[in-house]
Amino acid sequence: MKPLSSYHPVLYFLSVWEKRGRRYLRWYFGKNKYVSGFSQEKLEYRVKKHQSVLIRKNPGAELQWQVNKIENLKIAVRQISGVIIYPGETFSFCKLVGLPTRRRGFMEGMELSFGEARAGIGGGLCQASNLIHWLVIHSDLTVTERHHHSFDPFPDDGRVLPFGSGATVFYNYRDYAFRNDTPWTYQLNLWMSEKCLEGELRINMELDHAYHVYEQEHEFYLLNGKFYRKNEIWRNCIAKYRQGAILKSSLITRNFAEVKYKPESFREVETKDLSEDQKLKIAG
Repeated sequence: MKPLSSYHPVLYFLSVWEKRGRRYLRWYFGKNKYVSGFSQEKLEYRVKKHQSVLIRKNPGAELQWQVNKIENLKIAVRQISGVIIYPGETFSFCKLVGLPTRRRGFMEGMELSFGEARAGIGGGLCQASNLIHWLVIHSDLTVTERHHHSFDPFPDDGRVLPFGSGATVFYNYRDYAFRNDTPWTYQLNLWMSEKCLEGELRINMELDHAYHVYEQEHEFYLLNGKFYRKNEIWRNCIAKYRQGAILKSSLITRNFAEVKYKPESFREVETKDLSEDQKLKIAG
């Protein structure tokens, strides 16, 4: 059954602000201690570094949206880079970046909403939350809130990260958040190069282990005239000084989403072939 907010723009607007209000209450009256410290000096050890291309040549990805996205990302970088995450503190993407408005310099970028790509103020910020999530899952930090898109809009165009390994945000009720449950202090740094958004996660102590994140069980389905994509994201905890011995393997997430394009290869299936979780995702 569709939510009432999907039947009229006014109902949708009211629903959004009701959810935002609840989030504000949790931010300012809840039990979490949110990050507040920043430093221009980098912590001594790097946990993970990554970069993502700013302008992609996906068919249907309007160029002006991508150009505007760069300006949106610049604002996010200024709000986030250098943040220190002390033990017991929680990082909230939306709390740090703030409400995207024209007055603050945000522009119309691409948003994925209601099953389509469309323009929205602050669109494209997910590129930053995606990158941050990739860094975080290579660490001992605890992800406390993460959302992913309900559909895949464009074919892979030099995709480096596995499908479904990102984290979408929509201010402020779809947030990306993680908590530092370790005894160590972390630092998140972001910056823009000519062609890429770049980032790194640093720590104040050298650890004896690292993480490798990888994809398994990737496949495209054709079901009732629609295409779907599924996979699993796993990670191995690896001992640095024992010839890369795997200490532990764990499942991070199972992904299943509709794709808005025809993949090069796929397998036709029936509803009975899907898992109960996949059936629920199709049902919405």
